[in-house]
Amino acid sequence: SQSEQQIMSSHLECVQSIRDGVLEEAKCTESDRVTLFPQQGGGAETQTRSALKLMHVETETLYNKGDSEDLYVTNILYEREVTKREVAGAEVTELVWKLCLAHSASYETADLFMTLVFELRHLSLETLRALWQRSSFKCRDNWQPLIDALPSCATEACVVLMKDLIASGEVEEDKVEYFFWSFAFIPNPTSGMIESLAPLLKSPRASQSCFLGVTALVHRFCSAHSSCGVVPAVQSVMRTLGKFLGGNCTVQDSEHLSKMQLVLKAIGNAGLAAAALAPALSSCAALRSHPMEIRLAAIQAFRRIPCSLRVSDLLPHIWD
Repeated sequence: SQSEQQIMSSHLECVQSIRDGVLEEAKCTESDRVTLFPQQGGGAETQTRSALKLMHVETETLYNKGDSEDLYVTNILYEREVTKREVAGAEVTELVWKLCLAHSASYETADLFMTLVFELRHLSLETLRALWQRSSFKCRDNWQPLIDALPSCATEACVVLMKDLIASGEVEEDKVEYFFWSFAFIPNPTSGMIESLAPLLKSPRASQSCFLGVTALVHRFCSAHSSCGVVPAVQSVMRTLGKFLGGNCTVQDSEHLSKMQLVLKAIGNAGLAAAALAPALSSCAALRSHPMEIRLAAIQAFRRIPCSLRVSDLLPHIWD
């Protein structure tokens, strides 16, 4: 049938001339034929000829290997040129004022806010504290640019200031939660950050985001420091969590049960640092008198502990 016959056929032929590994010339001929009525021999044919020829070679290349020392691989997120100039607190205060006056949905506001984040990274803790005293005001719509910029700063000084604001109750509860969740995304945490945040876990008002945010910071720190278990700041966090366990995770009521589940989740969140609590976790999982939720949470807390510590004497056959 006509539908089975080829309606269109094409042919392409190219000849290339290469000398010393360089393409000097390429000539191509392309033919395309369309047959609408095969029985009558009717149709159309086109033929295209193209030629590509090397005219000359530049004596200098665009890339100089001598410049490779200035090149580096980095994440382009929030990428800006690093400057060594001193940043004064007064300059940053002026930035905050400009942000308050700028329209909230404009390119100018976005650029000013990014500039504020990068300027904060150059400030010492003393300068940051002085800046907060001058710039803790709210703009229209109750916006506080400095509060929103601090979590993106990611320096030790900014983390200590955030801890101070949390402990003093100077920021609203939703912003406190924002602070805690931001700790999990700090790329290069320091022991000083952990040391400053550790006391917050002892507060009776410590929230779920406090436990999980601080231990997420510990996990990222330990991922970069294999011997993090001997760091005093890390030990302080794990001692606090260990005291909550009480040796075998005994709970008195439903409220205590919920808190114990949170602590066990935080321990599992801490990663390598939780290895010191492996015996206690094993006891929590082994006691048949414990609620099933506690025993399961204790087992899940092993998820980031090295396999070398997950041996039978630490995690016995609890289901026998």
